[in-house]
Amino acid sequence: MTRKKKKIYKKKGKVVKDLTKNIFKILNEDSSKFFNYKQIASKLKIEDTDGKNQIIKKLAELTASKKIKEVDRGKFQINEDRKYSIGTLDITSNGNGYFITDDYEHDIFVPNINLGKGLHGDVVRAYVYKRKRSNKLEADVVEIIERAKTEFVGVLQKNKNFGFVICDNSKMYADIFISENKMNGAEHGDKVQAKIQDWPENSKNPFGKITTVLGKPGDHDTEMHSILLEYDLPYEFPPEIEKEAKLLPLEITKEEIGKRRDMRKDLTFTIDPKDAKDFDDALSFKKLENGNFEVGIHIADVSHYLQPNTLLDNEAYERATSVYLVDRVVPMLPEMLSNGVCSLRPNEEKLTFSAVFEINQKAQIVNEWFGRTVTYSDQRFAYEEAQYLIENNSVISNENNTVISSEVEKSHHLKCTIPVDVSITGSSYEVTPAIVEATLQLDKLAKILRKKRMKQGAISFDRVEVKFNLDEDANPIGVFFKTSKDANKLIEEFMLLANRKVAEFIGRHKGRPSNKTFIYRVHDEPDIEKLASLENIISKFGYKINTETKQSTSDSLNKLLNDVYGKAESNMIETLAIRSMSKAVYTTQNIGHYGLAFDYYSHFTSPIRRYPDVMTHRLLQHYLDGGTSPKALPYEEKCKHSSKREELASKAERSSIKYMQVKYMQDHKDEVFDGVITGVTEWGIYVEISANKCEGMVRIRDIKSDYYIFDEKQYAIIGQSTKNSYQLGDNVKVQVKKTDLERKHLDFYLIEE
Repeated sequence: MTRKKKKIYKKKGKVVKDLTKNIFKILNEDSSKFFNYKQIASKLKIEDTDGKNQIIKKLAELTASKKIKEVDRGKFQINEDRKYSIGTLDITSNGNGYFITDDYEHDIFVPNINLGKGLHGDVVRAYVYKRKRSNKLEADVVEIIERAKTEFVGVLQKNKNFGFVICDNSKMYADIFISENKMNGAEHGDKVQAKIQDWPENSKNPFGKITTVLGKPGDHDTEMHSILLEYDLPYEFPPEIEKEAKLLPLEITKEEIGKRRDMRKDLTFTIDPKDAKDFDDALSFKKLENGNFEVGIHIADVSHYLQPNTLLDNEAYERATSVYLVDRVVPMLPEMLSNGVCSLRPNEEKLTFSAVFEINQKAQIVNEWFGRTVTYSDQRFAYEEAQYLIENNSVISNENNTVISSEVEKSHHLKCTIPVDVSITGSSYEVTPAIVEATLQLDKLAKILRKKRMKQGAISFDRVEVKFNLDEDANPIGVFFKTSKDANKLIEEFMLLANRKVAEFIGRHKGRPSNKTFIYRVHDEPDIEKLASLENIISKFGYKINTETKQSTSDSLNKLLNDVYGKAESNMIETLAIRSMSKAVYTTQNIGHYGLAFDYYSHFTSPIRRYPDVMTHRLLQHYLDGGTSPKALPYEEKCKHSSKREELASKAERSSIKYMQVKYMQDHKDEVFDGVITGVTEWGIYVEISANKCEGMVRIRDIKSDYYIFDEKQYAIIGQSTKNSYQLGDNVKVQVKKTDLERKHLDFYLIEE
């Protein structure tokens, strides 16, 4: 669990990363020595004045809080008298924990007996000490400063006069005691949500009350609602929110059109998933007389309808994101907005916020324009339909470099009939030559943009998505894999272009940072130690990465992802590679986006489903109107909230997929599956089934052929008598032993050969 730090520390953008921890690391190297700010700057390889000023300010803060001491003027030393620190708890599934604090370089082990009723994610004060025998640091929680959460989902085990809620969350180590008068009508075996109200000093269990009765475990809607509530996510809108949405003025008036750039006559269309209901982006295309193209990226103008400090706006901010579970979408905005007035549906005028670019044949940006528009979508495409256009037109260039189809070259027209098996309309139809040409040219430009991005060091995580075919009752009857094709990448590249250029427009002035408050989507460089761990694992499969430079790292990661594509170990290695990366977050402090290889990046293109995009739209319009830069702190707090909600939504999505995988495997208990070992622990091996990506555990105690011991260095378990081994990446055969829908867990038998 110990976290290791980077060997080299760099200043990135405005803020020196992990400054507190890095100062402590330097002072802890020899607690008898003292350092001034210049020596610390030298060790951290910080040479600029701004970075040194940050060190001076941080040293003053740490001295004031008595975490370090100033032994002489400008000379600082670790304060060895300090014993108590504030940090957060990370609870493991075995009931122990780790104390994470800026005061120490590594996480500190907290045995269960020392948790002091602290729960996962709680902010606590802990006493840090060294164990006498091992001299290793341990922590003892002495105060709960702030609970991360007080409501948990679980199953009620009821006795005559009381009961306990057995929580679904494996990191919740204590059952919640419920007295008879706080059952809220729940019956034995019900799936419920319980809220902790008290935790008496002499009790092993917290006391609580049942706030919501969800239904019976295993019921589909019960389990989906349980997932949402477990991650503090809503599943319906309060009546007052729906009421306010219905009162919004929806008419597009001549007065409003007069304030905007009118682009209704420009050829415009959308490309989205075939089951999409909210269309928040559209593309327009026009050929210019000089041979260049005008490409418009048009985004639903949500900020026109979502006014600050209204009930609707407050609700959208609290949600911060739409949540995508396997069988449903929990939208950020009420349906009237998300699927109605803000959705860029075909053959309807819409208010939009646009980024319009003049682009030449080499996909270079000649001119750019940002502002509010009114648009009209001429066509709605599903990705499959756009892909059919791309795949069924042989694209060549004539002497004017205009894209045409060889099939119709003589008539100088482009035609394409979408067949009935591809069409989302239920019947075949012919696409106009103008739209065919626009689609083909945009595809050509997108491929050039993507090639440039990859050459600059972007990393291509084109992961296969697991999808389910569901029956009318939302039961999984099949598994399929969704891959990203040219049509998907076409939309992706132009959305990336808009996001990047909007961020550059505000964030950079005459080649330098503008210091204007803005919403950035940032992605830090990967941790060197995590990359080393990744390299160690993939070497077992014959792969390697080169981490000597930033460019060599991204190049070799791309080669790795390309080499493993379609192989049995691909999902595991792609997952490990993603885990070696930093998390992308929202912030007002720009450090660039490592994964995309952009110095400036924002989120502008999905305001229907992401609140940061709404903030981006508001700030962009504020600056277009000549406004001065607002204070950054309120926006930074909103960024942190949005990042946290995004993470919770992502966890809920993964949990729903895991639930559906377990449910799917319930009907396949008699089958033998080929799989690959994706994890090895002291209690068993994790195996991912190759055919459907379902992952489960083979417990060591269930392998009867030998007594197996975990070898951490080899990522393997080894039989003591036979010396037979099962190692990470090995191909094996498994059969379902047990499916646990409540815990979303699969147990396998290993079919030994």
